[in-house]
Parts: sequence; C-alpha cells; structure tokens
Amino acid sequence: MNSKLDKNTIVGMILLGILFFVFFWYTNKQQQAAMEFQKHKEDSIAKLNAAKIKPTDVAAAKVDSLKRDSANKVSAAGNFNTAAVGTEKLDTVETDLLKILFTNKGGKIKSVWLKKYHSFDSSLVKLGNEGDVLAYSINTSNTSSAKSDELFFMYNGVTKNADGSQVVKYILKDASGQGTEHIYTIKPDSYLIDWVINMNDADRLLTNNTLNVQYKVTLLQHEKSASYEKLMSNVAFSEGDKFDYISSKKEHTFAKPAQWVAAVQQFFNEALISKNNFTSGEIKWQRNTIDTAIELGTTDITLQSKLPAQKQISIPFQLYYGPNEYHILKDAAPEMDGIVNLGRDMYSFVRPVNKYVIMPVFTFFSKFVTNFGWVILLLTVFIRLITSPLTYGSCLSSAKMKVLKPELDELKAKYGDDKQGYAMAQMKLTNEAGANPLKGCIPALVQLPIFVALYSFFNSNIALRGQPFLWSHDLSVYDSIAHLPFNIPGLGDHLSLFTLTAVAGQFLISIYNLSSTPTQDNPAMKYMPYIFPFMMLFVFNRLPAALTWYYTVSNILTLLIQFVMQKYFIDHAKVLASIQEKRKNPKAKQKSKWQERYEQMMENQKKMQEMKNKTSNKK
Repeated sequence: MNSKLDKNTIVGMILLGILFFVFFWYTNKQQQAAMEFQKHKEDSIAKLNAAKIKPTDVAAAKVDSLKRDSANKVSAAGNFNTAAVGTEKLDTVETDLLKILFTNKGGKIKSVWLKKYHSFDSSLVKLGNEGDVLAYSINTSNTSSAKSDELFFMYNGVTKNADGSQVVKYILKDASGQGTEHIYTIKPDSYLIDWVINMNDADRLLTNNTLNVQYKVTLLQHEKSASYEKLMSNVAFSEGDKFDYISSKKEHTFAKPAQWVAAVQQFFNEALISKNNFTSGEIKWQRNTIDTAIELGTTDITLQSKLPAQKQISIPFQLYYGPNEYHILKDAAPEMDGIVNLGRDMYSFVRPVNKYVIMPVFTFFSKFVTNFGWVILLLTVFIRLITSPLTYGSCLSSAKMKVLKPELDELKAKYGDDKQGYAMAQMKLTNEAGANPLKGCIPALVQLPIFVALYSFFNSNIALRGQPFLWSHDLSVYDSIAHLPFNIPGLGDHLSLFTLTAVAGQFLISIYNLSSTPTQDNPAMKYMPYIFPFMMLFVFNRLPAALTWYYTVSNILTLLIQFVMQKYFIDHAKVLASIQEKRKNPKAKQKSKWQERYEQMMENQKKMQEMKNKTSNKK
C-alpha cells in the first residue's frame, strides 16, 4: 500500500511539475506577445506624431542643435574661440613604407597604411581608425579647458629636407599669438614618426605643469582568424625601463615612470613613445568577446608627464605604426623588442632559445632558401640532428628492456598479483643490467621546451605572414582543406591538413614505441597511441601551418631515426652480452640511495596493504 502511495505521489509531483512548466511557458509567451503589441502601438503613435511635424520644424530643430553645439564648443575654446568651429581638412604624406593621413582637427595623424602589408581582405593594413584618440588637455582660459582634438589647427604645409625626411606642421594660436604647435618628422625607410609639441605660455596652458594625454586605440582584424588574432592581442609597455604587458587583465596603473605604451595585435602595433618618460598613467584594456567581430579590442590609456615650470617648452614624442618585427622594434625603443613574443611569463625560459638558437638558424637558412616551408624543414632537420644523441640513448634503453623481456615475464609469473613485489624486483633487475626505462621519455621531455619555443616563434614571426607552401596559402595561420557547416568546440569550423599529417605521424610513433617496449602491463597504456593523437587534433587544428608543418616533419624524422638506429646501429646480441658482462661486476648489485629509499617506500606500502587485508578479513 505504501509503495503504491509513494509511486502515486511521485507521479503526481512529476505531473504537477509539468503543469507548472507549461503554465510558466504559456504565461511568458503571452507576456512577450503583449509587450510586442505595446511596442508596436508605441512605434505607430511615434510615427504618426513624427508625420505631424512639419519639415521646417525638423530643420529648425537641427539648426538649433547645431547652434547649441557650436556655442558650447566656442565656450570651451575660450581664448581659442576661432579654432572651436571649422571644417576638417585632410592631407596625405607618403614614404616607401607608409601612407599617412593627417587632419587639421587636433593637428594629428588620423590613419596610417602600411604599404608592404595587406590585410585578410587584400587591402593595405590600416592602423588608426575613426574614433581613435590621441589628444591632451589645455587651459583655453581661466575658467575653461578643451582637448586638442576638439580644436581646429592651422595646417602649415609639408617641408622636404635634403636627407629625404618630410616635416608637417600644425599651429594653434589665440588672439595674443600664444598657443601650441605640432611638428611631425617623417623619415624615409622608417616606421617611426617624430612628434614634437612646442608650447608658448605653457605655464598658463597646463595645470600644475602637467601634460595629460589620452591615447585610445581600436584594434581591427587583419588576419584570417579573428578569434585567434584576439588571443594574440594585448597592450604592451615599458615601465621602469622593463618590458611588461596586459592581455587577460583589464587594467594597469603605472607605479614607475613609463617609456612607451603600445596597442598590439598579432603582427602589428601602434605605439606612443615619450622621450622624457611619462611620470604616471593608467591603462584600460577590453578584448572583444564576439568571435565574428572585426574589432579585436580597445585601449583607453591616460598618461601624465610632469614638465619644467617654463613659459616655452618642447615635448618630444615618437609614434610607431608598423610590423612586430624583432630587429625593427629593437632599434625603435628600449625593451620594445619584447612585443615580439619569443617566450613570456612561465615560458620565459624559452626566449634565450629563440633569440640565440632558433632565430639565427632560421635566418641563416632563409638566406639560401626563398620558400619558408623548406626553411622550416631544414630547421627541423637541424633540431633533430642536435637532439639525436638523446634519441640514441632512448633507443638503446628500449633495446635493453626488450632483451630483458624473458626475465621480466618470469618475474610477472613469480609475483602474480603482488604488483609492489614485482616493481621492486623489476627495479633490481634493470639496475643490475644498467637499463633505465625512464630514458625512453627523455626525447619527449626535450621536445617539449623546443615545441614551446617554436610555438612562440612561429606565432610571432611576421616573415611567415602571407607565405604560401604546398596547399597552405599562409604559413602564419592554419591551413584549411575543409570548412565545416558548424563549429565543433575546441576544433573549430575547419580541418587543417598539416594537423592531420602531424597527428598521423604521432600515431605511428606511439604504435612503434609500444611495439618496441613490450614490458608495459598497464591496460591503459594500450589506448595511449589513440588518445594522445586524438587530443593533438583538437590542440593543433587552429595553430599556424608553420608549426603543424614542423611537427609533421619532426614526427617523420623521429620515426626514421628510431627505425635506423634500432635496425642498423644497435646490435641486440651485443646489448645482451654487455648486460651479462655488467652483471658480473659487483658494483652492479650495489643499490643507489634513491633505489634504497624507493624500496623502503614500497616495503612500507606492502606492509600497510597486508594490514588492511587482515583487518578486512576479520570483519
């Protein structure tokens, strides 16, 4: 009776829950319909009211709005009221590297196109966009202030110098002739632009002799994968003459003088450099979380420079619009080469590997080979050659374990389910024979820091950008042979062929190593040749083709080296003879301190297990 009642209660509660769900769903639907009807009604009324307004009234309203806006601007402009309202005029200056668009509104650079680089849509890479800000505040009167980009400067033309440089000047003056001027010097074959602010009556224009600069930049997509480019974007800076950056962090306040600050994306950056340092400042960084958006992120940076208490003052800056190329940035400003991520934070230990090994070797091969795909192949051969002694040691260790297999099988039969006893006997046997099963892991451990170094190198190497190889159109991004109509979490919406070849190579290596090391009795190890390559597929599919091509070549070479060494360099009969000879040496039976501690630990675990078994048997 009770069980039947319980069943009825449960069924009743389920039905009640369903009824509640249907009720809330229906009520919510009705509320949404009512809200839509109300919105439609309000929109209709608004349209009717708008239709009643005469066009002359609309025009008058616009005029009134413009008049109020102009009046506010004139009021804020104070003594510079003639510069409050004007018409924006654009002027262009070009070099072999840059096309620079200047505007008289703020007397500043509006946009810069990099002539040697193209965006994902084949247009020139453009840095500096509508809405970006580079301005500072000035006191326009005793009671008002304005930002420099709210005022219209007077364009003073372009002057060409004998050294090929070009000078652009903008002037802002009040009725008394006091004010500020911007002088830009554009040098040939340089991504740096000198910017000098000359102020007359600076003690009046600036509050507390402090220049307050606002630097706001919106980073736009230039690479094939916007989501991957977002991950590579950040704000970099030099604080206290040391490089630093923020990526996932959203804010940073300078505790020490700052030398420069840069809005950085995967292969390009725009930076503001102070020749006399910023005394303080704050960075706000917001990465765009929408994968399909072409905006990668925005920076809103405020910087302060404490200046001498003088009437006339010159404030030198430099602006950088260009590629994240290591040697160019190294000469641009101290510590600016840190923008090129050759290893940071917990992976900073690979930066010296990249700087002093990978980069020089890559540069050396690229002098003789024009296609970077073949340069990567030669670099991979170089790396495999210098790590081949470790591979030989691993193969020799595998050979020793192979010839010891009959004795290990006897130990398994002897100890049966006593795994701890078998482990101690196995250690004793391998110690006497001079075989170390862990040596087989050394090449994989060495490959890990090399892989991390190359991951950083290939992600940040702009020389690979746009370089085709085989079926890949661009080695700096993934090579896609198939686009999926949906997005698989972790994998993405495409398949990379170089990733598939790298995974296939890793699968063959795993199978080969498993067959050549027959001492594994852990059932889980049987599935490792399938699990690890499968995991690699998800990790590698979005990585640059340069990295997956390297891993493909590396896996092929690893397989060939292991096969050749096992087949032609290692004589298993001689290996067995050397093991037997080593066993005759009395020192072979001596235990190391580590082995003694390990055996003691295993013995203690064995005793504890025996005590547990006795306790459970009594119960």
